[in-house]
Amino acid sequence: MRSPPRPVPIAGLTRRAFAATALGGAASLAAPALLAQSNRIVLGQSAAFSGPAAQLGIQFNAGAQLYFDHLNQQGGVNGQRVEIVKLDDGYEPDRCAENTRQLLSRGCTALFGYIGTPTSLAALPLATKADTPFIAPFTGAMGLRQPFNRLAFHLRASYNDETELIVRQLTGLGLNNVAVFHQNDSYGKAGLDGVTLALQQRQLKPKATATVERNSVDVAQAVATIVAAKPQAVVQISAYASCAAFVREARKAGFGGTFFNVSFVGTQALADALGKDGAGVAISQVVPNPFSTARPITREFLDAIARGGNKVQPNYSSLEGFLAARLLAEGARRAGGRVGAGTLVSGLEAIGDTSFGGFSISLSADNHVASRFSELSMLTGDGRVRT
Repeated sequence: MRSPPRPVPIAGLTRRAFAATALGGAASLAAPALLAQSNRIVLGQSAAFSGPAAQLGIQFNAGAQLYFDHLNQQGGVNGQRVEIVKLDDGYEPDRCAENTRQLLSRGCTALFGYIGTPTSLAALPLATKADTPFIAPFTGAMGLRQPFNRLAFHLRASYNDETELIVRQLTGLGLNNVAVFHQNDSYGKAGLDGVTLALQQRQLKPKATATVERNSVDVAQAVATIVAAKPQAVVQISAYASCAAFVREARKAGFGGTFFNVSFVGTQALADALGKDGAGVAISQVVPNPFSTARPITREFLDAIARGGNKVQPNYSSLEGFLAARLLAEGARRAGGRVGAGTLVSGLEAIGDTSFGGFSISLSADNHVASRFSELSMLTGDGRVRT
């Protein structure tokens, strides 16, 4: 086991870093000459900063920016500043692919913090062709993990890990009639496949399935299909706007069962969208509870937010961005000297087994999935989350 990395203390969020979380990524594009300077590690991020999934990109970026801001105040990594160049893709694959081409043409050291399965699937082949690392996408899809890609590094557990946890919980409670409401794209299929696999291992299958289009809240047909099947529980594989709409409409239609979501839903955004209607809705998580001080990493995170004047919202998405930034920085530190695409890959693989303040990390030359952590949480109906 390798020795733990030296922790990086965190201070506040600067005005510049906070401004970088604003909507609309085009204004944040640096000039090509800036990206080429040797005293910078430039990360390209295409994510949803507008539209029904916007809070996922906004919050992840804010958490990452919080970490990098203080890191830069301390001199960066090996004398190099870390900067994020962000572009808004609205959670649409075609826009993401075009953004990725732009980011790669500007010489980014790595692509970082992409939001979503369909967008990441559009970007990863472009990153691979350009021999550019693709780090910490906000997705648990197996299609981004298998087959193994030496340039792809994942912070979070997979959707298979999350759905196994959900199905284990449901069947442990005697709830064997499970329906799946999922987005009609690669993300939704990844989640559906995970639920189906977990049920098959228990000689079960989904009671019913129904879909919603990406970036849509048109859930009427899905509600009718699933409510008619009379399941005991519904597993939702979509973003927060459509999941909130489904919960409300299903309950209006008389469904009295329980709802489970995977982490991509965006826990705080779902809680905000549902309000009091969120009571009892469960979500699987792939990072620790950001409101608990049980782990040193969450104390560090909350302290960083407080020192910055509480300008960053503490939630699961921003904590994931914070952890992803720390992972990137540790890989860059271990790379040594001037960090480039090749040395960053080697540096990340050199992390080995360690802990980021109680959050276990493991990376090596043949393992690029840093964490298998997953746990269940539940909304209380007053905007809070309990685990």
